[in-house]
Amino acid sequence: MKTKNLILSAIIATVITNGANAQSKPNSTLKIQTMEKNQIHYRNIKARGLNIFYREAGPEDAPTILLLHGYPTSSHMFRNLIPTLSTKYHVLAPDLPGFGYSDAPDHTQFQYTFDNLANTMQSFIDELGLKRFAIYIFDYGAPTGLRLAVANPEKITGIISQNGNAYEEGLSTGWNPIQKYWQYPTQENRDALQDFVTEKVTKFQYFEGVSDPSLIAPESYGLDQHFLDRPGNVEIQLDLMLDYRTNVALYPKFQAYFREYKPKLLAVWGNKDPFFLPAGAEAYKRDNPNATVKFYNTGHFALETHAREIGLDVLGFLDGLPK
Repeated sequence: MKTKNLILSAIIATVITNGANAQSKPNSTLKIQTMEKNQIHYRNIKARGLNIFYREAGPEDAPTILLLHGYPTSSHMFRNLIPTLSTKYHVLAPDLPGFGYSDAPDHTQFQYTFDNLANTMQSFIDELGLKRFAIYIFDYGAPTGLRLAVANPEKITGIISQNGNAYEEGLSTGWNPIQKYWQYPTQENRDALQDFVTEKVTKFQYFEGVSDPSLIAPESYGLDQHFLDRPGNVEIQLDLMLDYRTNVALYPKFQAYFREYKPKLLAVWGNKDPFFLPAGAEAYKRDNPNATVKFYNTGHFALETHAREIGLDVLGFLDGLPK
């Protein structure tokens, strides 16, 4: 009798264990599938003859968002944002020519203008066959992305501007030395801008206006400076600083685009940015009734300190866009 009871207990335990495993298996599979969808892939593609490095994450059949970085960084600046957005969206974050892991041909072999950056990104979206997408623009990514929007209004579902300026009132006095170079492009004025590519100024961009410096990861400005210190990169950056004047000249065209197409727009702005003032964010509402502005108590690289808050706000914004 005792033996029969032991056998019966063993059978019952086996049934319970198998039942529990059967119930937990779908959950485990779902978790694995979710993790796989959230993985970030590191890819390369040819665009106008250049090797363009980009990060990709999220379901390929989900709505797409294109993240365009600024100076002096790369797609690395989005490392904390991508996992949040990729839970529901297809995320693409390329490195612009001359930045990060994309090709950086010598400035005598490639004309570093914002028109050319935009043309290369146009080739990038054409090569990937993107039909509809939102854009997230920051710093240099703003004039690049807004050129794309003007050229492809039918493709743009919405715009997120993180300290991405399109109004003259958004330019601080920190631009004065660069504006002097625009007005008088002499070698002396060009040489005077070389401090902008030094480690001191790179770190200034990351730390200025930040209330808790311990939130700034050293690999952020460290990686940026690594790429800035590459041979020939100073000339690349000085060429782009000179050409930035073409962006200001295009501000009226960008503003006309806002008035005509009224794209849904979310400005997420570090209010202590030493280069792009809060007035530049507020100005979006002047031309676009579909513009919303939100400020965060931080500096230029707002994602270093407020990635979670910005990510959730961007998710909420994306959920309201046309598919």
